[in-house]
Amino acid sequence: MARVHLSAGLRDLTGGVANIEIEASTVGRLIKSLDQMFPGIGSRLSEGSSVAINGEILTDAEYEKIPASAEIHFLDILQGG
Repeated sequence: MARVHLSAGLRDLTGGVANIEIEASTVGRLIKSLDQMFPGIGSRLSEGSSVAINGEILTDAEYEKIPASAEIHFLDILQGG
């Protein structure tokens, strides 16, 4: 199972949950599973965040495979202006 860490900017959708263990084979499937648990989080993760798998930051990771026992962090994308 992967251990998922959700950034503070996502916790309004999770009721304050910061960490969760979940089984998924790809990042896309992980996002779908999270969206079933926390409705609305899927669109935010798909459009407004990057993901780090075991410390490697990826910006287009929908089809990226998730290794067993992975540490996954969803990170808010910072926008400048």
